Amino acid sequence: MKRFFWIDSTARPGAENMAIDCALLDATIEEGAFHFRIYRWEPHCLSFGRHEPALRRYDRERIAALGVDTVRRPTGGRAVWHATELTYAVAAPGSALGNLRTAYRGIHEVLARALRALGVEATLASDGALVPRPDSGPCFATAVGGEIVVPSGKLLGSAQLRQGGAFLQHGSLLLEGNQEMIRTVSRRPGGRTSETALDVTLGRRVSFDEAATAIKAEVLNWGGPWFPPDTASLLDRAQPHRARFGSSEWTWER
Repeated sequence: MKRFFWIDSTARPGAENMAIDCALLDATIEEGAFHFRIYRWEPHCLSFGRHEPALRRYDRERIAALGVDTVRRPTGGRAVWHATELTYAVAAPGSALGNLRTAYRGIHEVLARALRALGVEATLASDGALVPRPDSGPCFATAVGGEIVVPSGKLLGSAQLRQGGAFLQHGSLLLEGNQEMIRTVSRRPGGRTSETALDVTLGRRVSFDEAATAIKAEVLNWGGPWFPPDTASLLDRAQPHRARFGSSEWTWER
């Protein structure tokens, strides 16, 4: 199984990021390869989980008035505000890391080791927590089993899709800021969320490049060898997906 690692230095809109992640999954299904991508978002973007009732939970007119970019992910989970953060994506054969729970925890353990190298007291949430329903609030409202937490709260949340004998898992590591935008545009703001960010956890700013370098060091020790991907080919593969993720009908279908 060939493994590819990519720090995507180009900050991209939500629709393009989701299209590229789907291209990673397509390549994995067709070629049996293992892909690990690190990226960021520009403009900042509000993403919804695949089955999340966004029309009921969020004020579409308010979102439009604020000029907030939106996208619906191909994966499950709940809403995430992508601002000053690092996002990762893993696409791999379904047999590479075991069942859904094993793969989820295995990927997070690699990321937690990278965070510990930065000085973070990162652990994985216990498996006792129930997986929230798609309509139960934003991603960072609660930590579920296997997600990365620190004493001050939830630091990273992820979602997964299984398709064609392969899976895609991606997630958001908060570098700075919070998920307040979700409360701002929610029809039912609810209570406080449990998120925290690296700058709060460490008492200093951690740049995208610093976090990406720490993750790369751990990933390159995780099996291997790892190779740089053919990014031009992946961007071509992403092209058929761009129209779907850029469509308001897809984003606001429910």
